[in-house]
Amino acid sequence: MRHILTGIVVTCQKARSQFQIREVALQLPKARLDQREQKKREEEPARLTGDDVQADFGTQIRTVTVHPYNIVKDHRTNYETSDTEGYLSGNVDPFIYAYLQAMAGGVAAEV
Repeated sequence: MRHILTGIVVTCQKARSQFQIREVALQLPKARLDQREQKKREEEPARLTGDDVQADFGTQIRTVTVHPYNIVKDHRTNYETSDTEGYLSGNVDPFIYAYLQAMAGGVAAEV
């Protein structure tokens, strides 16, 4: 049997009579459609949050170097600052601004 709207094709050879085969075959497209819907519901949150990235060496967002020189670098936007004390105290506004500009297509400026 073929479900015309989705193109799902099911075959059944579990029963002996044609009537039983037809009853089982009518239930299979519904089960497959339910599986498709379940898969879509599971993929939706992953799609909204973005790609899952394996936390691995080299996938960091920012690097803070305090010795031998002071620098904080955002690897997504290539924004750098020498104000490590301000960054470690919680002043992340320049990094947020640079990220928003990069997402909007602008170029982040050194502050």
